[in-house]
Amino acid sequence: MRDAFARVLEEEMEQNERIVLITGDLGFGVLRQIHRRFPDRLINAGIAEQGMVSMAAGLATTGRTVLVYSIGNFPVLRPLEQIRNDCVYHKADVKIVCVGGGFVYGSLGMSHHATEDMSVMRAIPEMICYTPGDPAETEAVTHDMIWRKGTCYLRLGRGNEPKVHEGPVKGWSFPKAITLRGGKDIAILSCGGILTQAMDAAERLAEKGISARVVSFPCLKPLDTDTVKELLANFRRIITVEEHTIIGGFGSAVCELAAEEGTGCRVKRIGLNDCFTTVVGDRQYLREIYGMDGEAIADKAEAFLEE
Repeated sequence: MRDAFARVLEEEMEQNERIVLITGDLGFGVLRQIHRRFPDRLINAGIAEQGMVSMAAGLATTGRTVLVYSIGNFPVLRPLEQIRNDCVYHKADVKIVCVGGGFVYGSLGMSHHATEDMSVMRAIPEMICYTPGDPAETEAVTHDMIWRKGTCYLRLGRGNEPKVHEGPVKGWSFPKAITLRGGKDIAILSCGGILTQAMDAAERLAEKGISARVVSFPCLKPLDTDTVKELLANFRRIITVEEHTIIGGFGSAVCELAAEEGTGCRVKRIGLNDCFTTVVGDRQYLREIYGMDGEAIADKAEAFLEE
């Protein structure tokens, strides 16, 4: 996803000289080509997230589109006041880019596990949140984000994530969800890079004769409420999966709508259950530990259908 983001950004910077990228002292390998081609539009602000977000807000007032790029929690939690007060409130054209959402930096410990970012950013009024599920979705939403005025949040994985879509996501329109697999027994709704596990769970369920529809939501806010309403009307069980706390994030957004619709469809959220991650390890290992890998999702879906 990170590499797909960098490719799209380079294309957009070539077409629009008002685009500026600020990095928090990282990404020099991925961003090397951008630095070589546009040295006066890539700023290394150092490890100073609050300062770089305020800098972005200031640059945006001069008519520039400014992207702030850093690891996991660091462009979100530390500069939260600057994002809220300096950027979103003033409708500044600033894009906050998190590389490493969820357990991507799993071996570096809790400080690097971005597991509350979606809840925090979603709660800020007028904030737009993009949550692509694979590199193809990343390309689609990055184009949309750069041309969409106002402050946005983009949650990425890192590099070398598996591709779920066989080719480019063509014709995607903001903020539409994408159905990747048909099914009639249960719907698995996925947000972000955990999409691979949702697809894996559907394969496992199919081996047991259970038909699962898989829907990816590359945009968390605004939520594609039309698709969620259609699913609520046509399924009696829905599961949401997110590499994130279940409080306030994707699953909560779906449950809020389900409660308002009152269709009788039950929703189960899969994610972190109000806990800090106390284990370190690679991403897949942590998914297994915290019950959100493909096998665990399939097991929970099967049990949910039997309730």
